[in-house]
Amino acid sequence: MLEFDLIIRLILAVVFGGVVGWERQAERKPAGLRTHMLVSLGSALFTIISFAILEKFNQSVVDPTRIAAGIVTGVGFLGAGAILQSKGEIKGLTTAASIWIVAAIGMTCGFGSFLLAGVASIITVIILYLMDSLEDRIASRKHENKN
Repeated sequence: MLEFDLIIRLILAVVFGGVVGWERQAERKPAGLRTHMLVSLGSALFTIISFAILEKFNQSVVDPTRIAAGIVTGVGFLGAGAILQSKGEIKGLTTAASIWIVAAIGMTCGFGSFLLAGVASIITVIILYLMDSLEDRIASRKHENKN
């Protein structure tokens, strides 16, 4: 792999992770812009490294899917730390999910599938932004029906 190509992969992972993180930051969530950018960057870098190891060593010795599985598990653990339970109410679940999808977006950039990563970023922001508005409307209607 060419170094320039690898640098582009890392930069795009940061950009796409930042797109999702920007929405979380705008909503004043604890895991915002920097967190999402770093998770995406780290996932991209681990993915790039897994392919570099595969190229460097014999394919029969190395399994790059083990690194991918480690990313998914590790980021799931990181996201779990963003979830809080208080007074029977769960908070942070959407932020945890956004951290998890940003890791996948970073892995996709690390793999070199920029269009797929970009589309996933856009879909994620649409879900976060539009569904928030829809959930607010549903909650207000539910509140109106109780009165």
